[in-house]
Amino acid sequence: MKYSIVFSSKTGNTGLLAEKIKDTLPETECLYSGAPDVRAEEADMIFAGFWTDKGSCDETVSEFLKSLRGKQVFLFGTAGFGGSEEYFRQILSRVEEQLDGSNSVIGSYMCQGKMAPAIRKRYESRLSEEPEKMKKLIENYDLALLHPDEADLAHLKGAVLRCLEKE
Repeated sequence: MKYSIVFSSKTGNTGLLAEKIKDTLPETECLYSGAPDVRAEEADMIFAGFWTDKGSCDETVSEFLKSLRGKQVFLFGTAGFGGSEEYFRQILSRVEEQLDGSNSVIGSYMCQGKMAPAIRKRYESRLSEEPEKMKKLIENYDLALLHPDEADLAHLKGAVLRCLEKE
């Protein structure tokens, strides 16, 4: 099984997930690992990773996914907000919509990831306007700093191995 790992990582979170996938799979079967590139399309199986932008994948991954035809795809990503599997499923569903119908999604995984420091500063600057909401957002920001953690990476490894067992 030849595979490629394609990902976009704004703050390094999705890059950590991509490295875990690469460490989990046979190195000799990897055709490509890195930013979205047509070279990745030579593989039959694509591991496509993204950071969450406005409730879906970022634009570079979106364009790449739209170009795929007849591939087995495993979607993985990170989002600054976590704690809700339903939220992650909604994001993954929107990302899956980027794929042509000739592709099949063989698995997926999402977890929370740390956000850029500027986001916390933006929340802090709005504390006097919306104290309750901003306190919750700051609390979530601080929790996100711990992710992806070892448990997140172990869950990702399990999801990858389960999708391969179905092969």
